[in-house]
Parts: sequence; structure tokens; C-alpha cells
Amino acid sequence: MINIAERLQDIQEYYFSKKLREIALLKAEGKDIINLGIGSPDMPPPQKAVNALNEAARHQAAHGYQSYKGIPELRKAFCDWYENHYKVSLNPEAEVLPLMGSKEGITYISNAYLNEGDEVLIPNPGYPAYAAATRIAGGVVKLYELKEEHGWLPDLKALQDQDLSRVKIMWINYPHMPSGAKISRAKLKELVDFSGRNGILLCHDNPYSFILNDVPLSIFSGEGIPEHVLELNSLSKSHNMAGWRVGMVAGHRQHIENILIAKSNVDSGMFLGIQKAAIEALKMPHQWYDSLNQTYSARRSVVWKIMEELKCSYSREQAGLFVWGRVGKDVEEVSNLVDVLLYKMGVFVTPGFIFGTNGNRYIRISLCSDLGQLEEALERIKGFNTSK
Repeated sequence: MINIAERLQDIQEYYFSKKLREIALLKAEGKDIINLGIGSPDMPPPQKAVNALNEAARHQAAHGYQSYKGIPELRKAFCDWYENHYKVSLNPEAEVLPLMGSKEGITYISNAYLNEGDEVLIPNPGYPAYAAATRIAGGVVKLYELKEEHGWLPDLKALQDQDLSRVKIMWINYPHMPSGAKISRAKLKELVDFSGRNGILLCHDNPYSFILNDVPLSIFSGEGIPEHVLELNSLSKSHNMAGWRVGMVAGHRQHIENILIAKSNVDSGMFLGIQKAAIEALKMPHQWYDSLNQTYSARRSVVWKIMEELKCSYSREQAGLFVWGRVGKDVEEVSNLVDVLLYKMGVFVTPGFIFGTNGNRYIRISLCSDLGQLEEALERIKGFNTSK
């Protein structure tokens, strides 16, 4: 048997990949499981996007290889979207690169910039893909602490006191996943300034800015396009198109060219029908996001009640597709709580420890289930003794 590459030996299969198999087995056994763990939007994408996909698929020319950079109309649509909603001007020829989902961009950025041994600042807690992509590219994970008492924001003074000489990339993500913490324009500027002083490529992963967030921000808002900053964005959450795999990276033209080198040696372009659909989705007015948020707000009210039944503390100022709550002192092991909820109550919630050690005492509940399912989950959990 040929052994797995050394760079993958310390990387585990993605938690949700394994857990979804487990849930599928329970369902195959006849168990009724309510999955409140995954942030996969359950509402439909814009109808105009579906219509554009169908129309494009009827044309023979749509089925061939496409440009690695995406069609010009899609790049312009992303730029118009940024101008309309973030008040940021981007050059569609040089400063935007469409991606097959922003998760793809995390890997391509890492592959484009990391040499063996380069260090990467990664939030704890944070999206596990940052660390995985770093290790696969040969980089070294250097965690920085995010804590509830500091609003889940980086302590830049503590970071500045560390040896940053080998740090090449810093990942940030606001509204933050998993905590839902927001960030101000002033704090974003501090991060931009910090990374610039230290010669660090600052990468902002920004897929949640339209979900239960009154003021969507880009890291480029009010900053122009600094040479040391990149931003990823996505249609997965904002337009209910998670399975379509449409995202983008924006930044200085040299970065876009560098990332394109990594990308063009892996994929062969996005299906034209999906590009046409994305163009229509990006044209949706403010009312589209308002309608989504009305639904998510109603769902969140039920999830708050679930958190209270589980005796979890939480902030009502969170943004994004989840509610993040701290378990009570009577819970000895969050993993046990999650398993009891799954196997005894038929409700799956996400344990916070999968996002890092600073998530050890937390759980996360998704808003991507309809009110009926959420209310049923609440009924199952009512009176639950978390100390069991």
C-alpha cells in the first residue's frame, strides 16, 4: 500500500463529512434526526438565477471549457455588487477573480504564497479550512486567540509582541464564524495597518456580511485596495447558492495574477450557465436581503429559546447563519452533550471544539431549518437536563 503524503498525515477528514455519514446511518435505521449543524441555506436561490441557468444550458456553446478568469460580464457583475452594497470600486479586468466557491480561494491563496515553513496567523476559534489549507501547502499554523471577553476580536498588541518574522498570511473573518461577532470599520483599519507594518498578507473571508447584519462591510470600505490585502466573498449564503459553488477573490492585480497561476493549473473554468446565473443573482436589490433576513430573524428567535432550554449563554448581537452559545458549568463535556442530543433527542448541533480550543465550551446552532423543524427541536429539548 502506498502511504499518504506526510503533509496530510496530521489532517483529519472534515468533521461534517464524517458526521453527515453518521446522521445518514441513523436515518437509514428509521431515526428522525433534525440537523441543526450545517450552514447550508434551505431557501431557494433567486428565480432569475435559475432561469438564466436553464436558458444558458440550452445553448451548445455553453458546454465547452470556459475562461479561467470567468466571463467579463461576471467580473463586472461582482464589481457592480461591491459598488452597490459596499461602496467599493474594483477593476473588473484586474482586481476580481471568480472562484468555484470561496473555500477554493483559501486553498489557492495558500498554494500561491506559502513556502515550506512559512507561518500563518489563524483565528482560534475559526473556520477549520484555514488551518487545513495552510498545512497542505507546507505552511505552519500559528494560532491567535479570540475570546468572548474581547468581543472575539484579535488582540493586536499581544500579536505585535510576538515574533512575526516568519508570518506570511493572516486570516480574518467578520462577521466571524463561528461566534457571529461583528467588526467595525475602525477595527478593520487597525488590522489593515497591523498587517502592513509587519509585511503580512491580510486575507478577509467575508461570506456572512448580508446575513442578519445591518451594515455590510468590505475590508476595502474606505481603504481603496491596499497591496497587502485580499478579500474572499461568496454567493453561498447571501443568495442561497451553496451547492452552485460561486465565489470570488478581490485584491491588487498582482495578487489576482498570482492566484490565477494556482487556479489555472487545477480547474478548467466555471460552467457558463452558472456564471450567467450568478450575474442575475448579483443584481438582486436590497429587498432580496431584507426578505432573507426576515425569515432568519424569525428562526433565530426560536433558536434563542433552544439555547435557553440548554442553559447556554449567548449574545443577541450575533450576525450570520448561526447562534453561538456557551454551555453551563454543569456540562462536563460538550461532546457528550452533543451525542446525547443526537441519540436521545434526535437533534444534531455542532460542538464548538471543532473550531479550536477557544470553542471548547460552546455549541453552534444553524438557522438553515424551517420554523417547523426548529419548533419541533425546541419541543424535544424542553426540560432537558444538561448535566446528564
